[in-house]
Amino acid sequence: MAMKIDKDTCVACGECEAVCPNGAISPAKGIYKIDPEKCTECEGVADGPQCMDACPDGCIDYLTA
Repeated sequence: MAMKIDKDTCVACGECEAVCPNGAISPAKGIYKIDPEKCTECEGVADGPQCMDACPDGCIDYLTA
């Protein structure tokens, strides 16, 4: 699975990009996006997705099919 950023609530603060151990988060058109091919939900690195913990606006959630 992977994480996703709600484009309607992202304020492009960059906090999520700074904590991503896989380089899966990057700026795109005034917001940030998560590459699902690179996102591992921080498995093996942390107890949970670091981007979710870092996001001050709570706009990051699990990507559903």
